[in-house]
Amino acid sequence: MGRLFGTDGVRGVANTELTGELAYNLGRAGAYVLASESLHMPRILVGKDTRKSGDMLEKALVAGICSAGAEAVIAGFIPTPAIAHLVREHKFDAGVMISASHNPAEFNGIKFFNSEGYKLSDAMEDRIEAIILNNAEQIPSPQGANIGITSELVTAVDDYVEFAISTIKGDLKGLKIAMDCANGASYITSPTAVRKLGADLLVINNDPDGLNINKDCGSTHLSMLKNFTRDNCCDVGLAFDGDADRVLFVDENGELIDGDKIMAIIGLYLKNKNLLKNNTIVATVMSNLGFDIMAKENGINLVKTVVGDRYVLEKMLEGDYTLGGEQSGHIILRSFNTTGDGLVTALQLLAIMKESGKKLSELASVMTTFPQVLKNAKVCNSKKYNYLDDPIIAQKCSELEETFHGEGRVLIRTSGTEPLVRVMIEGREQEYITNKAIELVKIIEERLA
Repeated sequence: MGRLFGTDGVRGVANTELTGELAYNLGRAGAYVLASESLHMPRILVGKDTRKSGDMLEKALVAGICSAGAEAVIAGFIPTPAIAHLVREHKFDAGVMISASHNPAEFNGIKFFNSEGYKLSDAMEDRIEAIILNNAEQIPSPQGANIGITSELVTAVDDYVEFAISTIKGDLKGLKIAMDCANGASYITSPTAVRKLGADLLVINNDPDGLNINKDCGSTHLSMLKNFTRDNCCDVGLAFDGDADRVLFVDENGELIDGDKIMAIIGLYLKNKNLLKNNTIVATVMSNLGFDIMAKENGINLVKTVVGDRYVLEKMLEGDYTLGGEQSGHIILRSFNTTGDGLVTALQLLAIMKESGKKLSELASVMTTFPQVLKNAKVCNSKKYNYLDDPIIAQKCSELEETFHGEGRVLIRTSGTEPLVRVMIEGREQEYITNKAIELVKIIEERLA
């Protein structure tokens, strides 16, 4: 068996790749590793999204937790960021979320949080994995009074809603909002929070049946929300993914407001209030060039990381920055939570709309999105990393970037799973960058065949 943990926990097709047995072993090993220093019976919070397989995996996971002598506290249907917050609020020893985020319903996943609400370090994941795959450590099997028990956190939804509401001042009265819950984990929490703040709310895709999570809806499928927002003359539309750790918006015209523009709007607002720590936003290398130009024009520093919210968070902790995220709408606001939080992000932006009295299209105009082209070069798998050292490829990239005069860029990345080198070019003219991407792909394919 290969590595269990990916970039965001353990994930796979439920009942074939992510089996009940594996969930049991993850619960048992996770409880042992995360709570082994505890002097009391450890308490671990367990939440899930709305997938049908969540019941099976929850039961197996909980059994594993109890077999290691810990108490499994069940939160029910709840967003991932709620687990991160509630672990801290109620002083749990750890938290676990059963979700495959934006993936289709047949997938599921298990991700852990430590007692501070942060996703696990690579070292901690490696230790859990070594126990499961190699029996690297023997987990005790307590008996009698020391066997773990289960309980429920019946206030989970209310506690998280109240927390989210507390992150903004005032209310949202006067705003007409369209919301797409992706038939996922936010189907109760997000509408409840926004309605409590007095907005006129119209909700779609909040009737989960276990199989319709993310199906042609949510932040990965925005067509329905775009039409719904325009047809109902809403001021704004917003869409969550399956576990609601990310959110995307559409403006009053149904135009996409992605993670870059969300960070631009919130970042400028915080800067003007002297609340943007070190005048810095953390983004990934995939953020649009328009975001860089916006930051430069407004005196904001940008720190870039490789793709992945865990790397964004690492850099934020390293530099003590408060705002970071990805184009996908995974926005981290460290003043409020330890991971991406779709609802909290949504409330911050809605509050800015309300306070400023501006339409979302006007707020988003602070950043111009540059045209972007993505092309794949098919190469020999054993040579796909050689582009880093190939002088011809390097020269072509340098020549191309020089022609942009700071208003374009070239980014090359290797696929981790396929024999591909991915080429991304940004610039002001779509036709020009498309032709240049095709040229560069051809050179890479010739050099790395």
